[in-house]
Amino acid sequence: MTLFDGIYPFYPQQRRIPFFDVDLMIVIIVFLTFACSFLLILPGIRGRARLFWFVRVITSLFIGAVIVAVNFTSDWEVGYVRTNTTYKAFSNAVVNAEVGLQVGLSGVNITLTGNPVNQINETIDYNEQFSWTFGTNYDEEYNEGLRKGLPNPILYLAEKFTQNSPCGLNIQYRISGHYASATMWVAFCAWLISNVLFSMPMFVYGAYMTLVTAAFMIFSLVSFSTVKNAPMCVIQFGTTTLNTDFGGSFWLTLATGLLCVLIGVIVIMMDIIMPEKLKAFFNLDEEEEEEILVEEYINPHFLKTDTFRSPLDFKLTIKNI
Repeated sequence: MTLFDGIYPFYPQQRRIPFFDVDLMIVIIVFLTFACSFLLILPGIRGRARLFWFVRVITSLFIGAVIVAVNFTSDWEVGYVRTNTTYKAFSNAVVNAEVGLQVGLSGVNITLTGNPVNQINETIDYNEQFSWTFGTNYDEEYNEGLRKGLPNPILYLAEKFTQNSPCGLNIQYRISGHYASATMWVAFCAWLISNVLFSMPMFVYGAYMTLVTAAFMIFSLVSFSTVKNAPMCVIQFGTTTLNTDFGGSFWLTLATGLLCVLIGVIVIMMDIIMPEKLKAFFNLDEEEEEEILVEEYINPHFLKTDTFRSPLDFKLTIKNI
């Protein structure tokens, strides 16, 4: 420890703003770029096909963005508690603050916000990330927090997830997070294949792959939710207990998975009951009608005339009409 303003321990680094994930922002920017590019070419699509294309592309981009983005979010499971707690080691100073815990697939995010923010001549507004992804060591990041002199509530929560903690939270959340992330990437691959199949006259197979996408998203949720059934360690701040519930990313993934199920079932039923309307939705009916006109009305007499020198001339004439 080094003396900092006469108080042990110290925190020389500038306090972080609320968690800003660069990877998550890159994912959002990429999918927004795709969406904006499509909106620029949307006016060039004629007739009712414009609405059909808009619904298809925006829905597909939304599903893909959710599948990728939730791998980098930190709110699969969240919990908050407001309590009076000690602030620093070797000090009896007590502060009133809100302690927050956010668990994601790649680690935990712990926040400490004073109520009010300025207490005991300090700004109590911390946001710390501890990761267990491949290539990182959670215990090393925790030890780094000890060296920096993070406040007691943050270190107390972070210690619960260390490998040597008797709570065993590290292995529970780390393994379930790795499996959940892996199944989400498989769902992303299935989403890509479904888009390829939907762009071809193979709608039923695209619907099947959409159901596969939904299945792997549900598998991911099941993998993460198994932690809730495991014996949990009590997280106590004085007389107050911090309890966690599923967060926004969990429910967003569930809603998107159910949306994929709905899309797959609707496409399969439409292929059985009303295939013509399904073709119209995918903008194939106009192309088929043109082919029929070409096959039925082009004959050698027309091809010998000056008006229609080739089937292509006749097809272009039909389009202009």
